[in-house]
Amino acid sequence: MSPRQPLPFDPIARAADIWSQRVGPSSTMAAVTSIMRVQQILQSEVDAALRPHNLTFARYEALVLLTFSRQGSLPMRVMGDRLQLHPTSVTNIVDRLEADELVRRIPHPTDRRTTLVEVTDSGRELTDKATESVTAVNFGLTGITERQTRQLTELLGKVRQSAGDF
Repeated sequence: MSPRQPLPFDPIARAADIWSQRVGPSSTMAAVTSIMRVQQILQSEVDAALRPHNLTFARYEALVLLTFSRQGSLPMRVMGDRLQLHPTSVTNIVDRLEADELVRRIPHPTDRRTTLVEVTDSGRELTDKATESVTAVNFGLTGITERQTRQLTELLGKVRQSAGDF
């Protein structure tokens, strides 16, 4: 499959013009549509970078979370909280990582009701390699400066906070 040729115009800007003529103010529609399109672009780039490592972004995030933890392990409930995922999704992610021997489930030393997920040496090695891959493509985020990236993160953080994300 050959790469898609860029359009000679910005379809979101064109839609915004038509929106303002037919519906009303278009800045919110244009911003949201742009965010959704950028998410598709970023997801595609990150997926392509992680594919050779047999990882999805969700599994990669879980591995990074575990490698960043002090002990290299976390309770599954904490993983769900930090990754902002439903417990069933965490279980599915851990199941796949465990099947690939990248993590293991271990009993909590003091709480028999809690299961810890611990990253294995293989998981650490793969996380390092996958991190090299996603950082080599800048997580797919191109076309803006470092300062603009910080501004974007700050603005999106305000939207997330307003929505009760944190």
